[in-house]
Amino acid sequence: MSDIRELLEDEKRVEAILFLENTSLSLERISSLTGLNKEDALEALKGLKEHYKERNSALFLSEEEGLYSFQPVHELYPMLRKTYGKKVDKRLTKAVLETLSIIAYKQPVTRFEIDKLRGVTTSDSIVRFLRERDYIKVTGRDSNHANLYCTTRKFLYEFNLKSISELPKLKGEDRLKFTDTEEGELF
Repeated sequence: MSDIRELLEDEKRVEAILFLENTSLSLERISSLTGLNKEDALEALKGLKEHYKERNSALFLSEEEGLYSFQPVHELYPMLRKTYGKKVDKRLTKAVLETLSIIAYKQPVTRFEIDKLRGVTTSDSIVRFLRERDYIKVTGRDSNHANLYCTTRKFLYEFNLKSISELPKLKGEDRLKFTDTEEGELF
């Protein structure tokens, strides 16, 4: 164990920010919060990633679509799912769960399509909440320049799913809501 190097000061700053913020952060945000320029922040992230890998830690530094966060190593998922995988649904309102379900089944989906399926206007706070929790992300724009939303890896993890294909199959009236009448397919 003595072969593992000490963290550099910049690496310690970035590590502390990622821990305290407890959410995925962009390089720009990390740079802003630490006072480091982007190049130094990126070097610190590289050093942290290597440090956690060398230590054989329970955590690793994840980088997904330009966002950085600490995540548990995949070997721990089965154990963590038992304890943490089902707690999330107790903290989410019916409107949030309904919106998240629509996104999960129809992705990629726009706010207009979500509102149409829900039958009510979805508030900005619901979408913002789901994005802040890292359950959904913007994956592009449609032809009208509206954001397209999809679920994230964190959504799968917290809802105890290996992939989106493990979602329960829709039947009857629920399936009809998600059927594109022109093409006869699920959205």
